[in-house]
Amino acid sequence: MNTYVRTMVMLGGLVCATQVAAQPTVNDAAPPFSAQTSAGKTLNLADYKGKYVVLEWVNPNCPFVKKHYDSGNMQTLQKEAADKGVVWLSVASNSKTAREYSNPDELNAWNKEKNGFATAILMDSDGKVGRAYGARATPHMYVVDPQGKLIYAGAIDSKASANPADIKTSTNYVGQALNEALAGKAVSKSTSTPYGCSIKYQG
Repeated sequence: MNTYVRTMVMLGGLVCATQVAAQPTVNDAAPPFSAQTSAGKTLNLADYKGKYVVLEWVNPNCPFVKKHYDSGNMQTLQKEAADKGVVWLSVASNSKTAREYSNPDELNAWNKEKNGFATAILMDSDGKVGRAYGARATPHMYVVDPQGKLIYAGAIDSKASANPADIKTSTNYVGQALNEALAGKAVSKSTSTPYGCSIKYQG
């Protein structure tokens, strides 16, 4: 039986309540999944056993996502990860009935326009992947190690704002976790509180 938690998500300066499944525990096995990509292919987390995997929940219309993409911050992180052999999966979990929903063609066009380096974009409008991970916001970030263990869950960085100027003075938790793990070190900051726009789940 799923455990649900009532969380508070920052949205455009407002704090919104949302109810989602509890986030899986760091250092436990990452929840397995199978999902269709925006290119129409079926992808499984198990396909990438032996590699580090980053999961990034995304919504192109969210000002917090725009902060990291319009500035190039997210793409830089994606490219650095790709150069190190890391798999990057962007996940779109908004319901098809939600105003924030983007269809596959829209997501592909947006990713091309932003010069994104994601390995694939997962279409999760039924919310199965998002609920399995307890994803609450865009961007909500996770890192899975080559053994399939979750080693980071939370925000992309330390400053919960939609202001691109804050990127320079923030700590990028995802980049830090990847660098430490790839160097054979323990992840010093394995959890943080996600910030961004609330995900509008189906049902």
